[in-house]
Amino acid sequence: MTQQQSKLFVVVDPTAEQHIALERAIIISSLQPSKPQLYIFVSVDPEATDTRASNDSLFRNQNWFDEVIKQPLANAGLDYLIEVSWSSEWQESIRQSAKRFGADVIYLPVQAKVSNRRFTFTESKWELLKGAHCPVVLIRPGAKTQRRVILAAVNFQAQREVQRELNKKIIDQAKHFAGLYGADLHVVNAYLDSMNYPDRGRLAKETDLPASNIHVKNGYSSEVISEVAEEINADLVVMGTLGQNGMTTTRRGNTAERIIAALDDDVMVINHE
Repeated sequence: MTQQQSKLFVVVDPTAEQHIALERAIIISSLQPSKPQLYIFVSVDPEATDTRASNDSLFRNQNWFDEVIKQPLANAGLDYLIEVSWSSEWQESIRQSAKRFGADVIYLPVQAKVSNRRFTFTESKWELLKGAHCPVVLIRPGAKTQRRVILAAVNFQAQREVQRELNKKIIDQAKHFAGLYGADLHVVNAYLDSMNYPDRGRLAKETDLPASNIHVKNGYSSEVISEVAEEINADLVVMGTLGQNGMTTTRRGNTAERIIAALDDDVMVINHE
């Protein structure tokens, strides 16, 4: 039986007008057979926010907490804790708090795409993705809130053992969430070199999916994953990134950045150290 996620760590930016991660977490909680506990982490990312005193959105009183955070959670009948952080080390404070809480998943709000060529994603967010001990779900404005179709993005032509381990981790997590929400699971594998074609038989064996749910296509990962996600009307895309032991910090996850930039859906990032 699939274990449900009992501890959700939700990041809230008090300067934002819409709190999409909190909204999504409340919706997702209603889909689970028993209600999880939410840890609401209120903090400002100094890399992405004007922290001067002239920024009125930096000031929040008790009424704001009552109306914006407490009331929606109370209406949903959810158990929750609220933590406010003043740390200038935004990503590290999230990572440490989530670990102390024993979070099963982190819900992180991200801004909309600003263009087709450039995705604005602060360096601290990449550090969080590569250092988190649990999956991080990037919550996108306007993305679908249901979890009926989940797409797992893998790389079965990978030669390095650490990359193969990451494939397994992605598939296991995608299956976990598909079972949790009763969603239809699909897998996508892009490739560029026909001489390095992914082993479709191994894909079928390790995913235990029918051929119709396995998508192997030639092209850049970002373009293929985005195309398949649109074709199957995916609600959530599950992908991976190698942590500091598997990928140098200077690479910053260029492929991951392009994939996230190409998608309008919520994206779950699985870190493999």
